[in-house]
Amino acid sequence: MMQLRYTSAPLRGAKISTAMLGKPVLTVLRWQLAATAALALAGALVAGGHGAASALAGGFVSITAGLAAALVASMGNAKSAAGIVLSALRAEAVKLGLAVLLLWIVLVSYSQAVVGALIAAFVITLLIFAMAFFVREY
Repeated sequence: MMQLRYTSAPLRGAKISTAMLGKPVLTVLRWQLAATAALALAGALVAGGHGAASALAGGFVSITAGLAAALVASMGNAKSAAGIVLSALRAEAVKLGLAVLLLWIVLVSYSQAVVGALIAAFVITLLIFAMAFFVREY
């Protein structure tokens, strides 16, 4: 009797890659860093040094949360569709929790934060991370 699997077995002799971050995540990371730099420059022009620092903080909060989610997702060894969904949900929970924690730390510890620049950079870089889905491996 034929047995169906949710995941295919690797080809005989094929090397299984253990890279934690693939091309889509690394490509989007570069985009996030470029956007953070551009937003920091815009923040500096509009609100001075604190605007630039706030934009940098917002961008780095999003980048850190996204990288943590990518690492958690890559550590999953799901064998079924349900396992894949649970791994994705676990990664999103880590991203959300870390983002909230880091935003809280920045807002509490940086009294002169320009909240508009912080939130704008955070949201824009967070949306850029979602673009990893559209980046091809080759």
